[in-house]
Amino acid sequence: MERLNTLENIVLEAGKIIQEGYQGQNEAFKKSPTELVTRYDKAVEAFLIEKLQPLYRNYSIVAEESFEGGNNPQNAIFIDPIDGTTNFVHKIPHLAISIGIWSKGKPQEAIVYNPILNELYSAKSGQGAFLNGKKIQVNKDANLQNAIIATGFPYVKHEMGKEFWWVVKSFERLLPKIRDIRRLGAAALDLCYLSSGKVNGFYEINLKPWDVAAGILIVKEAGGEVTDIFGKEYSFEKAIIVASNGTIHKQLLENLAEYNDG
Repeated sequence: MERLNTLENIVLEAGKIIQEGYQGQNEAFKKSPTELVTRYDKAVEAFLIEKLQPLYRNYSIVAEESFEGGNNPQNAIFIDPIDGTTNFVHKIPHLAISIGIWSKGKPQEAIVYNPILNELYSAKSGQGAFLNGKKIQVNKDANLQNAIIATGFPYVKHEMGKEFWWVVKSFERLLPKIRDIRRLGAAALDLCYLSSGKVNGFYEINLKPWDVAAGILIVKEAGGEVTDIFGKEYSFEKAIIVASNGTIHKQLLENLAEYNDG
């Protein structure tokens, strides 16, 4: 766990940059009609890359603000400097630094840190998932009607294409069968909320590797399940990720709209 402890300390330091920005005026720039970026996203990412490269010498960096595209490497550090930038700009305290370390195509270490609420989620493969050092696990309620399900909306929603209509149809099918839906605006934290029993499931379309690379490991180490929409192993190339406490997973899949992933 020594390297994971070092990783935690680096992320805690990076969190100070976000805390500073959260208290001030955040000038945001549009990456797309619905996607924002701030100088703090870029500052946190630069800080993390500088600190992590010497620690993981044989790993590629895949970070949101600097990634230029291409295939996802087998050995990689996936970095989202601020997952929930829109929340950050609007001073909604649901945001996080997310770092997932993958080796040979499998998640090995993960950190998701909300520096505003001082919540640090962590996991190491085979050693469990933790919130501020205390072990966490998913809620094992098997009754779908009791479930709170987290989700998010794709950035291309303004185009009203097939992704938009898949979201709408999934709401139509799923909402009557569950307690409620939450759309909080940071997929990494949604997965951590699942891991700590706050919600029972999560699904989303068109996420990037840095959105979920850390959360996937934390969910699995907390006893949850992660698949694609067909119930098969999820990979970054898949359009849709579905995660749950495991006991409602089949029911959740059955109540999402059909989607052609081809």
